[in-house]
Amino acid sequence: MAERRPLSGRRIVITRARTSAAQFASELRTLGAEVIEFPTIELVAPDSFEVIDAALARLASFDWVIFTSAAGVEAFIERLKARGLDVRAIAGARVGAIGPATAARLASYGLKAAATPAEYRAEALVGAIGAAQIRDARILIPRAQVAREILPQMLVAAGASEVAVAPVYKTIRPASAPVEHVRELATRGAIDVVAFTSSSTVTNFCEMLGEAARGLKAVVIGPVTANTARDAGFEIVVQPQQYTVPALIAAIRDFFAASAE
Repeated sequence: MAERRPLSGRRIVITRARTSAAQFASELRTLGAEVIEFPTIELVAPDSFEVIDAALARLASFDWVIFTSAAGVEAFIERLKARGLDVRAIAGARVGAIGPATAARLASYGLKAAATPAEYRAEALVGAIGAAQIRDARILIPRAQVAREILPQMLVAAGASEVAVAPVYKTIRPASAPVEHVRELATRGAIDVVAFTSSSTVTNFCEMLGEAARGLKAVVIGPVTANTARDAGFEIVVQPQQYTVPALIAAIRDFFAASAE
């Protein structure tokens, strides 16, 4: 008889962008889950590159460049290349990363994060950098076109002389996704949990499924996503202590192991 795996018989919907969902889906399947890939966001170019291009033209003037996602790192590097530059252009600035995944993406380009908070959320970056390093500093934040404003506001409040927020990508709802299939599963109670890794995945999931989304159980990567999901009517059953996909996978495994006892 084949050994029963930890997530055997569990149907999990993951809502990450298609470009970043493969590893997440693969690891859940290895644990035995039936994974429904339902991308609710797609990363595309921002409406304008004007702000980031102006910042790149004077990149040497910034003391810090702070990244709040691995996607932001990729989009920033792509724009560097589009402007005829490479990572050496950032050598004069220190780099901040919101968490280990973002720091790892920076490292893949030979950039070492000088500050990564113990708690992987934007607000914690301020403490990780430190008041003395922020005061009078010029700071660039390449990020999504629409994002929470708390980090730039806190940096300004901490005394930064300039905080330049530069959109390098934006998220949109994908043109194609298995909406009817997932709606049908949700309607007949055939989804064990929906996995959310950002507030935008929650918002778009609800917009795509409508009333069928209400009352589903959710697993979330961190407190910001949890608040959005809770406000949307989801029952939060898993929220890991560390705000990373590996921690989320482990927490999902442990949750279903405990419920099977």
